[in-house]
Amino acid sequence: MLKGFRDFIMQGNVIDLATAVVIGAAFGAVVNAMVENVLMPFISGLVGAPDFDSFGVVWFNGNALQFGVLLTALVNFLLIAAAIYFVIILPMNKMIEARNRKLGAVEEAPEENIMLLREIRDQLKAQTEVTNPAFIASLVEAERQAEAEAAAKAEAEQNPGLLGKAKNMVWGKD
Repeated sequence: MLKGFRDFIMQGNVIDLATAVVIGAAFGAVVNAMVENVLMPFISGLVGAPDFDSFGVVWFNGNALQFGVLLTALVNFLLIAAAIYFVIILPMNKMIEARNRKLGAVEEAPEENIMLLREIRDQLKAQTEVTNPAFIASLVEAERQAEAEAAAKAEAEQNPGLLGKAKNMVWGKD
């Protein structure tokens, strides 16, 4: 039993996940510091208040609908996303691109087999849609069923039956 637990803990994906959680928590502090100490003061300098909680308060039957709180959460989300993109993602992509240029790495083109398989798939799909008799028969049958349903509905409207006549009398249609 302990051996199984040890094997589970020592798997690569469990260790990787634990490492990612620890690094993510530590990095969250960096992102929050940037947003709270750099971006939000900048926004407050432009707008006049670092939060929008008091903005857009509507009273409805004695209850406050606070659209400003939602706006503050949305602005915080966008600022955090922008901070992560412009401070981490964009520079990392540039570094990777520069490293690949330096090493002379070229983007991998799909293998010839993969390209041929994609071509075959696309041709079979087009051929099935156009020339497959079962496909065409299913379309014809669906059209036939739709026409039969429309005819039955029209007939039911013309001959309402006893219940239909009673309804028409009640609603003044007859």
